[in-house]
Amino acid sequence: MEAIETERLVLRNFQKHDAAGLLEYLHEPAASCFLSLALKDMREAEAEAERRSGEDEYIAVCLKGPGKLIGDLFAVPEEDTFSVGWNFNLAFGGVGYAFEAATALFDHLFTARAARRLYAYVEDHNMSSRRLCEKLGMRREGLFKEFVSFRKDDDGVPIYENTMQYAILRKEWGAREPGDRATSITHRIAGR
Repeated sequence: MEAIETERLVLRNFQKHDAAGLLEYLHEPAASCFLSLALKDMREAEAEAERRSGEDEYIAVCLKGPGKLIGDLFAVPEEDTFSVGWNFNLAFGGVGYAFEAATALFDHLFTARAARRLYAYVEDHNMSSRRLCEKLGMRREGLFKEFVSFRKDDDGVPIYENTMQYAILRKEWGAREPGDRATSITHRIAGR
């Protein structure tokens, strides 16, 4: 993937040196949907960073300047539709990085990748992701009751979670008001 720069961030492919940053937020994932990606130690983090570096599905989100990895986005293609999502280090929350990064990704998918539709699954109790979906202009399409289980109770019985689906069409994204967009226009950086 060609790197994308925003006012404060760089979105790029993963690199081996991202392992420490990846371990910071995947050692104990905040969202239950990422529990299967939990990393025990630096060795596992290095292997995961290496695996991700060879594909475009996971996108590293780094602070411009220091280059510190603060989270990731994903975009899984399904013909003209993409399943999208995000996972950020909670230490960098509350300042709009996720919105800035997701806005840049959505712009990229709708323009450079000719996406027609983007959708995201969010657990109903994950209020920060629900707010992000809504801020991005995504509409709630449905609620799947007891849709998936990421963990079990003390007796080994699966704990099922309700999952919401949000989506946005290219024509909806293009019709948004300028004030609904991130504070800066994104652009591609050659060679990053």
